[in-house]
Amino acid sequence: MPQFQTWEEFSRAAEKLYLADPMKVRVVLKYRHVDGNLCIKVTDDLVCLVYRTDQAQDVKKIEKFHSQLMRLMVAKESRSVPMETE
Repeated sequence: MPQFQTWEEFSRAAEKLYLADPMKVRVVLKYRHVDGNLCIKVTDDLVCLVYRTDQAQDVKKIEKFHSQLMRLMVAKESRSVPMETE
C-alpha cells in the first residue's frame, strides 16, 4: 500500500485510478483525534493509495479534492473529464 509524501503525487495518482474504472473506486476519510492525523485512502481493491497529514493547510486540499471527486461520482455526464486539482 503506497503512502504518498506529497499531496500533488497523491492527487494525480488518485485521479488516474478513478478515471481508469469509476465504478470500482472507493474513497475513505479517517480522522484520529488522538494523533491529530487525517488520512484519505482511495482504492479499487487492487491498488490502494494513502495520504496522511496533520497539517491544517492539507485538510483544505483534501476537502476540495474529495468534493470534486464526489461531484464526478454523481454526475450523469461523461466520467472521463479530468478533475481540476491544484
